[in-house]
Amino acid sequence: MVTKGIQEKWGKRMSYNDCFIRACRKESVDHVPVWYMRQAGRYDPEYRKIKEKYSLLEICKQPELAAEVTLMPVRKLGVDAAILYSDIMNPVASLGIDFDIVQNVGPVIHNPIRSAADIARLKPIDVEGDLSHILETIRILDRELADSVPLITFAGAPFTIASYLIEGRPSRNYLRTKEMMYSEPALWHQLMDKLGDMVITYLRAHMQAGGKALQLFDSWVGALAPEDFRTYVLPTIERIFDELSDLPQPKIYFPGVGSGELLPELASLKTDVIGLDWRVSIAEGRRRVGDKFAVQGNLDPLVLTGPMDVIQEKARGIIDSGLEKPGFVFNLGHGLFPEASLDKLRELTAFIHDYSAAAIRVQKKEAGSNV
Repeated sequence: MVTKGIQEKWGKRMSYNDCFIRACRKESVDHVPVWYMRQAGRYDPEYRKIKEKYSLLEICKQPELAAEVTLMPVRKLGVDAAILYSDIMNPVASLGIDFDIVQNVGPVIHNPIRSAADIARLKPIDVEGDLSHILETIRILDRELADSVPLITFAGAPFTIASYLIEGRPSRNYLRTKEMMYSEPALWHQLMDKLGDMVITYLRAHMQAGGKALQLFDSWVGALAPEDFRTYVLPTIERIFDELSDLPQPKIYFPGVGSGELLPELASLKTDVIGLDWRVSIAEGRRRVGDKFAVQGNLDPLVLTGPMDVIQEKARGIIDSGLEKPGFVFNLGHGLFPEASLDKLRELTAFIHDYSAAAIRVQKKEAGSNV
């Protein structure tokens, strides 16, 4: 589906847009870059037609198709980065975990982790052997996006993955997960170590295959108190970014929804960008994490249910705050939902580009007049 190339489909040749990469590195930009978590997905009628024929996991196993789905929002929305169409559960299959992605439920684990024996049977990840289809998708996208925008790849962080493996499915209270943390901390750390190894190996392979940036999704770690995050999770997150620090690609840590109280704990991370949810303002998020990081976020996805004037007003406030310091990427505070409007997203993307470009021109003019 992508053999003719993204440029031919657009009908013109683009110059490479590295605005997202420069913002991650806190370098000068001409406009605020924007991409959306879950931008390749259910809000798009064309994608929904594909899903009538194939499941998420079946799409992931077909590199040409997965690449095409990844490219759709780049063509349709004009975003400044593509994000790999995949799922955070994909790498756990290589460990020996048997699971399905069940519609309206999420990951359902058929052999959950409940004991030392369960952890002992987990195999080391074999990316080339078991997940070669994902690497091939990245290689295709590396070619297809060579003259357009960077490709972000991603992994699920150990706590979030562990919560699925232990609970057996999505949970609201993480009862079994916290029970293991508190009652069997040595066992918990064994699991964290194995999942940390998985993430490091998986993301390094992504970057070698052609990924231009990576994001570590810790969607549910906001369920922890700061002290528990510091004790049971942070050491593994630090190790992941320490061991990937030799890679030149920008690195993003998104600690998920409800994670505002955890932000001060992240100062030690060797990452470039911290993703913020909508419950903490950009200014307050920056204050909590410190100035060494760029920040990403943080429009409430459900604002997209409102009229465009309201959406633009909310986006304008976020952009104004983001531009107060170098290093800002516009995104949502969580992933897109199925009912989101493709037309509104397209209009929002154009607004972010146009409004931020004008604001940056004013900033540069004012800075020049003060020299």
